Amino acid sequence: MAKIFFDSEFTGLHQKTTLVSLGFVSDDGQKFYGEFTDYDVSQVDEWLMENVIKNLFQHSPSAEYGDLMLPDYPDYTYVGDTEFIREKLLKWFTQFDKVELWSDCLSFDWVLLSELIANRDNGYPKLPDNFVYHSPFDIVTVLKMRGLDYDVTREEFAGLKANGRKHNALWDAEVIKACYERLMA
Repeated sequence: MAKIFFDSEFTGLHQKTTLVSLGFVSDDGQKFYGEFTDYDVSQVDEWLMENVIKNLFQHSPSAEYGDLMLPDYPDYTYVGDTEFIREKLLKWFTQFDKVELWSDCLSFDWVLLSELIANRDNGYPKLPDNFVYHSPFDIVTVLKMRGLDYDVTREEFAGLKANGRKHNALWDAEVIKACYERLMA
């Protein structure tokens, strides 16, 4: 079973938030990074602009959108609207026989991801067939259950240096993976 670690960036901690980016890394190193072009820009505040939006690939002058992957970036990077990212992500998940998802603290990440990928036949959300569980796991709970500081800086806990990449969904997914590996060692 593939363990897949994920993170998202979104326009705020509120009910009408919209996805800005998603990052995934599997336990065997497969990656997916998607940036949304249709997030609600009216919800972007100064902090989000400085820490998330300005670091997106789509603000690069060489970025291309739609069916094309970005020419100057890794082949696991996609930029497009919600439906485009959804299609690419669902296709990416098919490479795994069985999937177990892990996040940092899933309150928003899981709700936004499940809304994105779930098939809503008959009004009931149905996740992809290879998802073993109907909800992911999170490292915050594992930290707390082990009596550790669940508010610790994740890079510090994992022994990594952020190098200015904090609040990039793919980097954060890699940090979550490193935290998980340390917790399970």
